Amino acid sequence: MTTTRFLTGITTTGTPHLGNFVGSIRPSVAASLQSGVQSFYFLADYHALIKCEDPLRIQRSTLEIAASWLAAGLNPEHVTFYRQSDIPEIPELNWLLSCVTGKGVLNRAHAYKASQDKNTAAGREADDGVTAGLFMYPVLMGADILLFKAHKVPVGRDQVQHIEMARDMAASFNHLYGERFVLPEAAIDEHVATLPGLDGRKMSKSYDNTIPLFSSREQLRKLIGGILTDSRAPGEPKDTEGSALFQIYQAFATEAETAALRRQYAEGIAWGDAKQVLFERVDQVIAPMRARYEALMADPSQIEDTLLAGAERARAIATPFMRDLRGAVGLRSLRTAAVVAPAQAKPAKAALPSFKQYREADGKFYFKLVAADGRVLLQSTGFDAPRDAGQAIARLQKEAGALQALTACLVPQQGVEDREVDEALQALIAAAAE
Repeated sequence: MTTTRFLTGITTTGTPHLGNFVGSIRPSVAASLQSGVQSFYFLADYHALIKCEDPLRIQRSTLEIAASWLAAGLNPEHVTFYRQSDIPEIPELNWLLSCVTGKGVLNRAHAYKASQDKNTAAGREADDGVTAGLFMYPVLMGADILLFKAHKVPVGRDQVQHIEMARDMAASFNHLYGERFVLPEAAIDEHVATLPGLDGRKMSKSYDNTIPLFSSREQLRKLIGGILTDSRAPGEPKDTEGSALFQIYQAFATEAETAALRRQYAEGIAWGDAKQVLFERVDQVIAPMRARYEALMADPSQIEDTLLAGAERARAIATPFMRDLRGAVGLRSLRTAAVVAPAQAKPAKAALPSFKQYREADGKFYFKLVAADGRVLLQSTGFDAPRDAGQAIARLQKEAGALQALTACLVPQQGVEDREVDEALQALIAAAAE
């Protein structure tokens, strides 16, 4: 049976809430039990340093998140569960990848562009407050993924670009040094639930409207009691559409229970009674896990031992692979060089530029022409269908006059001369004719 590797990272900057449980923890734990799946889950504490400068918050969040996942049923005997900072091969690979990744690629990262746009709107310099860590974030994420040869990476649509960038890094490295990396794919679950928060907006710590996953029973009751509702009185029919109470209940209840509450809404259930129904249902699910969570939080050494055991399993994969990658780029023992006769060395085949096709968050399809050294030579505008982008690529690779014919849908890159683009396309055309 073919094994598919899934990899998921959890940034250690917050306290898990009900939205995290429904949207990530619960489906991930269920997925880890599937046959033919090898799962990797890691606490992304290096990534946390980009967003948080409070050491105690990062340490506390690491403890809370690890305890939450374990309490929710993640079995460290069936998955590889580790802390990112316990794997020294990750930052080492981060450097190797940074040496094959074009700056132009990173310039288009959504998080970086969002920071620049925010600064511009505020009248500040575009890069004001932008750290190298934020700018290089996609490379570190690429190292997380590529080190373990992950086939699938579950992400939301806003993260798809990072997976495409990881594919580009892998392809560039493979092109220069031979096939080493697996090209990962984004795994997008269109049915992942997004819970509303206390104010009806998406539950998020950014909005300060969350319900912590492992609140005490009394705190949970109080928070649910504070969920925003409309002014309809008891006896008046109420809409389930747009009701935060109903949506949260639906995420924790069976179909029969959900149908029953829907009828009660139509019959005019009082909001206080609806909140009590929601509280009892959520607490029924959370209570058994809460006991396990509190036991883990009271014994941090148990979590530490679990993470270190996971790191040992992860490094059993990462260490030999990193050794191979070092050798591939020439970081080798000099003793090895002494026994290789110059006559045995084969002439290196000239590296070719390549086209990369991808989809952006706007739903349109794009492509770029990337030089062998990772620089972006040419960027397309958006196409409505992947076939249209593919046809344009095919023309550029085969037709000598295609560059001029497709000018309207091509965006020249700053610092790239027309001559470089022409030479790259000519090289591809010549290679296709061989």
